[in-house]
Amino acid sequence: MQKMVEGFIVKETPYKESSKIINVYTKEYGIIGMIAKGAKSIKNPLRALTTKFTYGQFNINYKEDKLATLISVDIIDDLSNIKNELTLISYTTYLTELVMQVVKQSLDPEIYNIFINTILKLNQHLDPAILTNILEIKMLDYLGVSLNLDSCNKCGNTKDIVTIDGDIGGYVCKNCLTNQLIVKPNTIKILRMYYYVDIKSITDLKIKEETKNEINTFLNRYYERYTGLYLKSKDFLLKIKELDAS
Repeated sequence: MQKMVEGFIVKETPYKESSKIINVYTKEYGIIGMIAKGAKSIKNPLRALTTKFTYGQFNINYKEDKLATLISVDIIDDLSNIKNELTLISYTTYLTELVMQVVKQSLDPEIYNIFINTILKLNQHLDPAILTNILEIKMLDYLGVSLNLDSCNKCGNTKDIVTIDGDIGGYVCKNCLTNQLIVKPNTIKILRMYYYVDIKSITDLKIKEETKNEINTFLNRYYERYTGLYLKSKDFLLKIKELDAS
């Protein structure tokens, strides 16, 4: 059955002498394995269209539960900014690996929408650290460890929230405060904004470094404590960020 599917290449693997197998993340079907015949050959038009992080419309002969055969690809966005910058490649690699873990637990099409819109905003040079934290927060719902951003995670108090704590799992009110570090009041507000914002609608991102760092520290600890995920791409991303900062 011939189909046209929108998708994003998350993996490419050599196959025999001249072909490739590509794994494409699609909205309708999740991950589809496709054989791209002859795609390793220099003169084959599929060669340049079947590299990792290609975002396009894939014309395929679809076989349920089997490898599809790729016929052609129409590029939607060449993501040239991402592909030409090591830092953006590192962010995209991490986000892709994270979302692939999420897709193992849920095939909700909204995951695809969040992911693709984040990648497109990365390509537009919006702040990659902020975009990454926004996606990380949104993915928690699909990992089954949603944040509670309505009340204190210890007593349920909806007032007098003074900080956030990754071990406790969210907000902490002044009555439950023990040895937690106090964050800026704006950090509490921005964290909630990250959860509810529509990534597609974002046109500009200007947030103080202190606020960004407080939210990132919280999310790193929350992911360590509640998701059980260990992603090698996150370690590499941290190294790249350290190099950029030096």
